[in-house]
Amino acid sequence: MKILLTVLKYTLLLGISGALMWYAMRGQDLSRIGHYIRTANYFWLVVTSLITVLGYLSRAYRWQMQLDASQTPAPYWKVYHAMMVGYLANLVLPRAGEVIRCSVLRRSSGVPVQIALGTVVTERVIDVAVLLGLLGATLALDFKTFWAFANGQIFGGQVDALARNRTPLLLAALGGLVLLGAAAYTLFKNLERLRQNALFNKAVIFVQGLLAGVFSILKLKHKWQFLFHTFFTWFVYYLLDYLAFRCFPETYNLDSRAALAVLTFGAFGMAAPVAGGIGPFHVLVQGILLVYGVSKEAGIAFALVVHGAQTLLVVLLGGISFVAVAAAEKRSITDEAEALAHEPLTTE
Repeated sequence: MKILLTVLKYTLLLGISGALMWYAMRGQDLSRIGHYIRTANYFWLVVTSLITVLGYLSRAYRWQMQLDASQTPAPYWKVYHAMMVGYLANLVLPRAGEVIRCSVLRRSSGVPVQIALGTVVTERVIDVAVLLGLLGATLALDFKTFWAFANGQIFGGQVDALARNRTPLLLAALGGLVLLGAAAYTLFKNLERLRQNALFNKAVIFVQGLLAGVFSILKLKHKWQFLFHTFFTWFVYYLLDYLAFRCFPETYNLDSRAALAVLTFGAFGMAAPVAGGIGPFHVLVQGILLVYGVSKEAGIAFALVVHGAQTLLVVLLGGISFVAVAAAEKRSITDEAEALAHEPLTTE
């Protein structure tokens, strides 16, 4: 039954990816999209790929710093290879790569899975905080552009009309506060009963572990280095999108604010629980480029080319890491066998 549910889950996620890709490309001129892809300046993709490698190296070093702070140190290259194998797995099994990379690190360096997973959770919490900050910066820096697009293209001018008559908004806010207060009162009154519920206790333990993981970064010996690598990793992602604009004439003149918007919403797409972000990434990036005046055909071509290049890079680097991990495990088994073979036989 468990296997059947797993198959159904991944089939559903694959179906969602396919549906979103269909939505992104429906009603468009496929020959025009193909023309954009064929005539793209791929030199800039080579440059962005090389820069992305630096981002992966930096991210691996940051993870190693977290492991050191957790009193479970591991060699840098073993940390890097485990991370890249996890990224490779995420292309096939959404979110399973996080567990897989912790399992690989346990086999290669003896780091307990639960400790490694705790550092990964911390890493994700930090990334979410950065992403929310980027979202705020994106909307603040280009608020008028997003407002005009949403009001004119999505809501057909109804936003301005609603803004002039604030009574519905005030009533909705008041209703939300009443519902929130009622939920808090109900939770408080039934707290003792909830504490006897196994699912509630698991949720509490998970939140406690999550908070413990977040505050574990306070034990870092070199906090400024950790912050630098966090900043550097996201700067690499930003630079990737900014330079990728040079691939197409339609996006060549887009500025740094557009690159920030593509980075932010593209990251939300990649975070979606589908294989490799396929579908959500393309829809969101196409939509953001449409805000900045790029046609749907050019927008989807940009998303396809950038996502395809990054996916191929993960396949290449992840494949190399997978071979390196397998070779190291084989050597370890061979060394143990040779050591046992040379041990003198003893009889009691």
